[in-house]
Amino acid sequence: MHIPPFDNQNKAIVDVDHSHVPLNYFNIIKLRQGDAFDYQVPGYETCIVPATGSVDIAVEGVEFQALGGRGVDVWDGEPEGVYVPSGAKARMVCLSEAAEVFVAGARYDEVLEPFSVRKDELDLVQYGSDDTKTHRKIKHILGQKQHGKVGRLLVSELYTVGAGGWSGFPSHKHDTDRLPDETRHDETYNFRFRPNHGSGVQMLQREDNLSGDAYHIVDGSTVCIDKGYHPCAVLPGYEMYYFTILGGLSQRSLIQYFQPTHAYQIETIPGIKDMIAKFK
Repeated sequence: MHIPPFDNQNKAIVDVDHSHVPLNYFNIIKLRQGDAFDYQVPGYETCIVPATGSVDIAVEGVEFQALGGRGVDVWDGEPEGVYVPSGAKARMVCLSEAAEVFVAGARYDEVLEPFSVRKDELDLVQYGSDDTKTHRKIKHILGQKQHGKVGRLLVSELYTVGAGGWSGFPSHKHDTDRLPDETRHDETYNFRFRPNHGSGVQMLQREDNLSGDAYHIVDGSTVCIDKGYHPCAVLPGYEMYYFTILGGLSQRSLIQYFQPTHAYQIETIPGIKDMIAKFK
């Protein structure tokens, strides 16, 4: 499912019990200096990640000062995040001239403890190659390092390295709980391009060797992945970023099932096995 960019007026783009990705929640909050925004999502744990700008955050009285600080876009510095337990009351206050803030969520009932993830606590992965057109960088905000402190939520930022190329290849899916081969994880993306008039394509192939769907993605596009194999690509001459939310049905660790037709290409892409391990 593709949701074109629109002014969501600080209301959830992917709300609770969404018809395509019920395990996910996603909102974009836009604030001016001094503005405050409060939210509470019963039954979903969330993570606050400033795309740009800086905010103070309070979670049930626990304060986290000056989170974020990127400038003009998501390429301008490193991300930071605050984990908000399921159903907790959270408030953000804009410190910078303006801020755009992502709120990622996954369905989870148990109430854990809030915490922050600062720049030096990110889990960074770079893999692929220019030759294989798969060169990319991943910045895990809620990744393997936070595994014991989070219920079902994984939050990352993915960047293509260089201009043009593929991401999410070899094609894989994670729509069925059938351990040890695959886990059910709903997934939601929000895309950005540099320059921002760039664009790309999101493929969604339901069955191996059968034709599927494709969406033209632009700066600000949101894509909800319910089922199927889902690689994406950016036009030559442009860089692509996507904010990634994964919510597991029965466990947090992601097990991807690679499309049988293309699975052998795991052996051709440098570093991809380390990338796969970081989602577990």
